[in-house]
Amino acid sequence: MLHQDSNDDTEDISLFDEEEETTNQKKSKIGHPVASFFHLFFGVSAIIVCLLCELLSNSFIACLVTIISLSSHDFWAVKNVTGRLMVGLRWWNYIDEDGKSHWVFESRKASPQENRTVSEVESRTFSLGRIASPVLWVIFAFSALFSFRVKWLVGVMMGVVLQGVTIWSHQV
Repeated sequence: MLHQDSNDDTEDISLFDEEEETTNQKKSKIGHPVASFFHLFFGVSAIIVCLLCELLSNSFIACLVTIISLSSHDFWAVKNVTGRLMVGLRWWNYIDEDGKSHWVFESRKASPQENRTVSEVESRTFSLGRIASPVLWVIFAFSALFSFRVKWLVGVMMGVVLQGVTIWSHQV
């Protein structure tokens, strides 16, 4: 009679190595699905609110505050959470002995010893969110300018500025 001990250190071996590799690849495509969702959520929500605000509310101020709030949340999320998790960006501020403020931006370098690598899908999602959003805001700005909707130009310019600062700070 065969007896199997519960502390047996046997290793499970897959009969189909290809199947196991494809399963591991599927799991590793998006390592941070919640961060990826919120990376796109705040920016897309601000754009949707801008597009549908006149249909959803009669109050221009409420729409403006909502757009600015969502854009600010997008800025915060990119700088503090999604940038770090999705593509390995870090940033902080320090003040030197002369009292001058310095911003330091770093990105993770993939090394052979380090097991943490940047996912191709997450990197593309991050880049898409950072490039598409400011482009749409600039299109909205020209649309508001040429249609003489000056009050909406204020809200759209806030979106352009907040998204532009996010892009600019990654380039510094």
